[in-house]
Amino acid sequence: MAANEGEGGRTRRRLSTEERREQLLSVGARLFSESPYDDVWIEQVAEIAGVSRGLLYHYFPTKRDFFAAVVERESERMLRMTAAVPGAPVRGQLASGLDAYLEYVQEHAHGYRAFHRADAAGDRTVRRVYRRALAAQERQILQALAGDPEFGPLLRGRPDTRLAVRGWLAFTTAVCLEWLRGSELSREEVRDLCARALLGVLTF
Repeated sequence: MAANEGEGGRTRRRLSTEERREQLLSVGARLFSESPYDDVWIEQVAEIAGVSRGLLYHYFPTKRDFFAAVVERESERMLRMTAAVPGAPVRGQLASGLDAYLEYVQEHAHGYRAFHRADAAGDRTVRRVYRRALAAQERQILQALAGDPEFGPLLRGRPDTRLAVRGWLAFTTAVCLEWLRGSELSREEVRDLCARALLGVLTF
């Protein structure tokens, strides 16, 4: 990997294309999590990342493209971390799946907040990316439920299942965002609260 000589004789490693892109997305996630979409300036991102505006625009031609990439990255992370194990009972996977989700929420709090700010963004393209990401989460849960020996037969033919899952995702998001603001609940207590909510919706 090529390196540059920095101040004081220190060697600064040159970032690869993927590393630089990740750096920029991390900076963007922090800024978008702290401020509304319209209040974030692309110049801020370049300054914090220590790159020129031209280089930033090379990776992301517009602010819309940049924010959409932040949202897509967080969506992909969430889907990977909460993917169900095919054939394993949902009830048994629920606690571990929520543990993984809450671990993500804690470790990537800026990205999580930025992701859920997207629906309030004034840009229709960004909102569309966000809603597509939520739909992917919804499908992931519905597929796991449909293949489950306990819940599959129970929910088959119930027209309210999709709406119930969508409502549970909104509930879980609200709980997690409040938890990040400084709730006294432990991660285990938040996990159990969300698990009870889903089981209650499915078995009512």
